[in-house]
Amino acid sequence: MTTVEHHYPKQGRVILHIDMNAFYCSVHEAVEPDIYRGKPIAVAGSVELRRGIIVTSSYVARSMGIKTGMQVGQALKICPDLMLIRPDFELYRSFSRRFMQIAYSYSPMVESMSIDECFVDITGSKQFGTPLEIAGTIQQRIMKELQLPCSIGVAPNKLLAKMGSDMKKPNGISVLRLRDVPTVLWDKPCNYLYGIGKKTADKLTKLGIFTLGQLAEGDELLLSKHFGVMGPHLKRSANGIDNSPVNPEQEQSKSIGHTTTLPRDYIERKEIHRVFLNLADQVARRLRKQELMTSTIQITIRDPDMRTITRSVTLPTPTEHMDDIYRTSCQLYDHQWEDGKPVRLLGITLQNLTSKEETFVQLDLFDYEKQPKRENLNKIMDGLRDKFGENAILTAGMMSDDPSAFIRNHKSRGTSLQMDHLKNNPLHKEEEK
Repeated sequence: MTTVEHHYPKQGRVILHIDMNAFYCSVHEAVEPDIYRGKPIAVAGSVELRRGIIVTSSYVARSMGIKTGMQVGQALKICPDLMLIRPDFELYRSFSRRFMQIAYSYSPMVESMSIDECFVDITGSKQFGTPLEIAGTIQQRIMKELQLPCSIGVAPNKLLAKMGSDMKKPNGISVLRLRDVPTVLWDKPCNYLYGIGKKTADKLTKLGIFTLGQLAEGDELLLSKHFGVMGPHLKRSANGIDNSPVNPEQEQSKSIGHTTTLPRDYIERKEIHRVFLNLADQVARRLRKQELMTSTIQITIRDPDMRTITRSVTLPTPTEHMDDIYRTSCQLYDHQWEDGKPVRLLGITLQNLTSKEETFVQLDLFDYEKQPKRENLNKIMDGLRDKFGENAILTAGMMSDDPSAFIRNHKSRGTSLQMDHLKNNPLHKEEEK
């Protein structure tokens, strides 16, 4: 046991990120190997009409130049033998549950990030062997029991584990330690880092920051000026620092969130910001109703082809205010999503919740003078809504025809104010995010 102990830190954590390789296509290969295995295949919508885009493709197809996001017609010109498959999300969910269950057998600390990836905190799993042995065993079991390949990153935090799982695909295992960051990451362009999209990378380039090494040593005041609360977060990430915990499924109720499916594809940033305004108003209202504060704000974005991303940032100071949540959500969106790229679903989730009564909030002089006014305004608005209904007070920015403007009276994913008292009822579990 002493040999195994040597492979675990005395302080800190050991995190795995399990990333299923070409998941949708791999599932079809596992179910019907005689038809699909070793062939160029792709999952795409509207297969019969040859419209839409490629959702994902097999590694064989990728080697022929087929890429995610490519128009189906273009893909067929490049590879006439490409086999197109209509998505089967129930089948994918079935395989997702099975590979997650394998991960659960090595640690209860499993956080599902999407249908094909999860984080596993194995800090307390020494009885199963060293971190590399556990990663290898999980990978072998997923292949043997499900016939699916996966890549696994092993690291001291979620950010580096995610980066590690991307380093060797398919079917690789990579270790990325904090001390490895300068030699492995710092010579890379900024958009190499998980969480930095093209838009943020372009903005960093205009500031003369071209590599992760330059970002890691960047001026924090300059970054804060141009990126707001995201600025210090970007610098910490470039240094490989990430203190966010793995939140297992049973902990998910410790978040407050709303998502809304839009009636059409939204492209204009102004429209999308208005959706975030309504979502921020609702989650902030519920946060205050439960007398809680939030430290982490996460947004969810889904495009018309069901590809979903989540991005989050931890604030320097906990908040209960809608404007803080709204501003941060818009900053996350603006830094992560390309202009003109369509959106079909948006969401905001508040995490790292703490009791307001027990939360220490450090205020600067400006905030110290404004805080009582903000709290009084919140109390007045909440009181009016309690008495006259959720639509009693709306800002001009909230008035629109998108579903987020009608969250108070219409269906959207998330727990409504009127249902918060039912949050432990298993019948409503699917509605809580």
